[in-house]
Amino acid sequence: MLVSHGAISSAGVPLTARVYLTLASWKRALSPGLDDDAIQEILVSYKNATLSAKDWGKAWHSWALFNTEVMSRYTLRGRPDIAGKYVVAAVTGYFYSIACASTTKGVDDSLQDILRLLTLWFNHGATSEVQMALEKGFTLVKIEMWLVVLPQIIARIHSNNRIVRELIQELLVRIGKGHPQALMYPLLVACKSISILRQRAAQEVVDKIRKHSGGLVDQAQLVSKELIRVAILWHEMWHEALEEASRMYFGEHNIDGMLAVLEPLHAMLERGAETIKENTFIQAYGHELLEAHECCLKYRATGEDAELTKAWDLYYHVFRRIDKQLPSLTTLDLHSVSPELLKCRKLELAVPGTYSADSPLVTIEYFVPQLIVITSKQRPRKLTIHGSDGEDYAFLLKGHEDLRQDERVMQLFGLVNTLLENSRKTSEKDLSIQRYAVIPLSPNSGLIGWVPNCDTLHALIREYRDARKIFLNQEHRLMLAFAPDYDHLPLIAKVEVFQHALQNTEGNDLAKVLWLKSRTSEVWLER
Repeated sequence: MLVSHGAISSAGVPLTARVYLTLASWKRALSPGLDDDAIQEILVSYKNATLSAKDWGKAWHSWALFNTEVMSRYTLRGRPDIAGKYVVAAVTGYFYSIACASTTKGVDDSLQDILRLLTLWFNHGATSEVQMALEKGFTLVKIEMWLVVLPQIIARIHSNNRIVRELIQELLVRIGKGHPQALMYPLLVACKSISILRQRAAQEVVDKIRKHSGGLVDQAQLVSKELIRVAILWHEMWHEALEEASRMYFGEHNIDGMLAVLEPLHAMLERGAETIKENTFIQAYGHELLEAHECCLKYRATGEDAELTKAWDLYYHVFRRIDKQLPSLTTLDLHSVSPELLKCRKLELAVPGTYSADSPLVTIEYFVPQLIVITSKQRPRKLTIHGSDGEDYAFLLKGHEDLRQDERVMQLFGLVNTLLENSRKTSEKDLSIQRYAVIPLSPNSGLIGWVPNCDTLHALIREYRDARKIFLNQEHRLMLAFAPDYDHLPLIAKVEVFQHALQNTEGNDLAKVLWLKSRTSEVWLER
């Protein structure tokens, strides 16, 4: 085959490189079994493609993918010694692919390669060869390319392998020098982890960032702490804890578990109130809760069940009063729930979820003094932050939920959107998924960007059923009528009961809602 090394395609990639890449893909298609000879032939073609066009991301991407595949095959064959050299080649290929993407398409287009690189790093980074390849690769890639995978990097900050852990911390410190705003919230979540090793590793990075961005770190810690305070008031903490403790005591007869749930809250009361709302709680319930705690301590000392009976008489009385009070909490004033947030003015800290390496920085000007409590089971709050750009940014402040999984889902949606945009068949059909900011603040609280002009499926179905006098929980009622002891049935019987409920209800509420909410048949078809 004769190829002119000087020929350049219309896209600016040498024809030689395109030919070698095509040749490699053909050879791969003709070698489904991938024996040792075929592997070497295909690798030579991929390697020649990268040598012919050193700045062509597609060639490096293909080279890295094939090396990853070969590495997996040798690992499955029980040949880790051979697999190791392909790990180094794959790592190098991904770094070059990511570096090329950063100068052409951007971060979103290289997300898949970054995630694959992280997998190799975390699984094989303990070997000296891979470590050297990683250290060299970090010099090739712009530091902002890592911002998109911060959740994955911080998730491994406490890796059991010392070499991997130290390299992760070094990378985070480098990111912190250039983009400290991006690290504030995720690092502070790690500092609140139940894992001591994870706490220490995150705190080490925070301490190093504090050396050059001390004011920013202090502000982030204050805002994070106070938002968590507002997300779950003492009333709600005790309501939730008493429910859980009751289940353990009366349902499972787990006294140690019950005491373990309540002990941290009693310790919190002993530390005293810091806000007007907390002080009001102590005045209303402090005496009874203190008395109940003393009964629990007496039980620990004597083992007499009568002490627990006394304690639960008090706990139940407190629970009933809180249960009646919670529905009346429809708004929260920062003056009473977090005066520290109310004092915050003109912060260095970016508005949560707005930081981008290539966009102007929008910092927190102030927090709007009143929050609206949404009347759903978890009672989230609608919080508004006024930004330095003059705009208001609304969020849903959620307690009782771990939002880290939601954060990963938004990453996945971003990847799906990139794939849809890069496909000729889907790019013009407006199929992209609406995304919103997700900012975890602790393992059980966080912020979600408010999406205006939206309805939840629950609200739509409830509105439809209420208008037609249909029970909102119609399916559940049918299931209980068919099998009153549903919770104690084996799985196969539960499926039968569920199918009975489906067969006896129409199940087309949402379809009818979409029809009724559409102004014209054209709008309905678009939906």
